[in-house]
Amino acid sequence: MMNSPRLIEPAGLLYGSDAGDAIREGIALPLAGGKCAFTIATLIEGETTTAPIPVDRIPASWHEELAVVTHLPPAAGLEPDPMVMGILNVTPDSFSDGGNYTDAEHAVRCARNMMAAGAGIIDLGAESTRPMAEVVTPEEEWRRLAPVLAEICGQGVSISVDTRNARTMEAALDAGAALINDVSALTYDPDALPLLAERSCPMILMHMRGTPETMNDLTSYRDVAADVVRELAVRIESALRAGISKDRIMIDPGIGFAKDVKQNCELLRRLPIFANLGCRLVLGTSRKRFIGTLTGVSQASQRDPGTVASSLPGLCLPGTVLRVHDYAAMLQALRVWESCFFS
Repeated sequence: MMNSPRLIEPAGLLYGSDAGDAIREGIALPLAGGKCAFTIATLIEGETTTAPIPVDRIPASWHEELAVVTHLPPAAGLEPDPMVMGILNVTPDSFSDGGNYTDAEHAVRCARNMMAAGAGIIDLGAESTRPMAEVVTPEEEWRRLAPVLAEICGQGVSISVDTRNARTMEAALDAGAALINDVSALTYDPDALPLLAERSCPMILMHMRGTPETMNDLTSYRDVAADVVRELAVRIESALRAGISKDRIMIDPGIGFAKDVKQNCELLRRLPIFANLGCRLVLGTSRKRFIGTLTGVSQASQRDPGTVASSLPGLCLPGTVLRVHDYAAMLQALRVWESCFFS
């Protein structure tokens, strides 16, 4: 299935009781086994795309793909409900908060504030992956991470480490980190795949073409949503071949990485297509440049309202992890969304 060019793109979404009623009437199907349903679908095979059709007219020859799109993906070792992942960068040069938490004591205090507010995951990063960011050695990356990890692991919140380097992954997991978040989808360091095959932690495979230095030149897609799904499928297949079980894998469409503004917006409109991968979704739009372009807000730290608006579409899929800087605002928005749409 993973390398198949055939994709089903769900649309015509319904929520809550409307979704349940439509499923019982046979005019809708559950989207990824969650509380949202879809009533129409587009079938994509190679470069051929059908017109949208009602779900009860999907041919029997597509039922294998349909089973994936309607099945609940694994929770990847985390709580199954939607979660907020708070971003904590201990870097001098990240695009939004670079330099704010280079002092370990300050970073630990921020992490504890996240825990108190209810963030389910803290994503700790020590290398900026913004466009043209300076490459950081594993030694420097670990120097920044180690004192913070020593204070915040084992405090009841899952700690994710955002890194491309196998040596950093190994040290972080040994120090108590629960999750690895790799923007390169385990392509940057050849030792990453075999290392994680030996471990039992969940991991996030993010879509990116090239590197932070080259990604802005790699934005040519035939169909951005279908192409990103298929390219992530290749990375999932590589992980499976290396011995990593699929129930440990989450996927991130990589908003802002090798995508222009229009492509980012299209991906957000078409997030249901990621149900084809059979993995839990992580969505990270927080304060990114496309929000500034759309709103005219040049200062990244002032883009949190746009972050909330661009994150909520991810909740059509069950268990989505929303990766944000302003975790308190996102938690509030998540609670309102669930109360209004899924109660």
